Amino acid sequence: MEGGVISTEDAILSQVTRPDLRTIYTEGMAAIAAAADLASIEDTRVRFLGRKADLTTLLRSIPELPAEERPELGKYGNMIRKTLETALEERRIVVEAEELLHGLERDRIDVTLPGRKSPLGRLHLIAQTQREIEDIFIGMGYQIAEGPEVENDYYNFEALNTPADHPARSLHDTFFITDTVLLRTHTSPMQVRTMEKQAPPVHIIVPGKAYRRDSDATHTPMFHQCEGLVVDEGVTLADLKGTLETFVHAMFGADRKVRLRPHFFPFTEPSVEVDVSCIMCDGAGCRLCKKSGWLEILGAGMVDPNVFGFVGYDPEVYTGFAFGMGIERIAMLKHGVNDLRLFFENDLRFLRQF
Repeated sequence: MEGGVISTEDAILSQVTRPDLRTIYTEGMAAIAAAADLASIEDTRVRFLGRKADLTTLLRSIPELPAEERPELGKYGNMIRKTLETALEERRIVVEAEELLHGLERDRIDVTLPGRKSPLGRLHLIAQTQREIEDIFIGMGYQIAEGPEVENDYYNFEALNTPADHPARSLHDTFFITDTVLLRTHTSPMQVRTMEKQAPPVHIIVPGKAYRRDSDATHTPMFHQCEGLVVDEGVTLADLKGTLETFVHAMFGADRKVRLRPHFFPFTEPSVEVDVSCIMCDGAGCRLCKKSGWLEILGAGMVDPNVFGFVGYDPEVYTGFAFGMGIERIAMLKHGVNDLRLFFENDLRFLRQF
């Protein structure tokens, strides 16, 4: 009793005569007041109000007691149970508020600290190499052309001087969708598509994906190629060599040497394969260049006059050259990558080097 006001605890204890109920009540209230966290509150609830608690056992025993003892136990037992439940809930609210306050204090954010930077992505090595090739040729006045990856037989073969009975078709392990629709085996179909749409002069490169049935350390079923085409009056093989030397020096360094070797492609005549002096041994001969001192980088040649016949260009007036390079091949030579499959395995340890 404080200041003339009777507390709930005093009021209950003044009416309860059973010692066991008085003990349960006083110990329960003391335990609730001492509970410092939610786990302690739950332990207290189980101890005093759980199914095996003394109070629960007493209330269940009422039917077995003498008639004169039942009223007090029933009335004050339930009163004590409800009082303990109320006290537990009130204590729970206080403890939850305290824990929230402590958590906010513990985890408070210093808004003056700099933010955490997220790691930025970067261009894949193939994309880097493609952009570098594009920049070099754009600097020489070329335009970029793009075309469909699902191509038809006419543009992929026939209009490039490779008819159905041409033996060169055996060189292509092609992904056919139908008898006349296929995944392009090179980006060369854009030669014909571009010449159909515009009159000379033509200066284009065609970077993009191509597809062939091949898979090993130096070949993949999908690869990236960059085709180049120039058509104008008076274009010669010397112009082709000068263009490729300019490209090689920009891509691999001014000390790289270039040589052209005779070869065969259906849509160029004459045709050449282009080599550069070995990047590892500078032409002295090593394992990379197989002791030859040279590394092949692309195929090229003068546009066959028969190709001009498909697009209405007069071969007596116009000449041209074309070249095609594998972008993976250029990336491998420039960065010393010895297995083409590394480009497609998405191993971050490899990709982060570039």
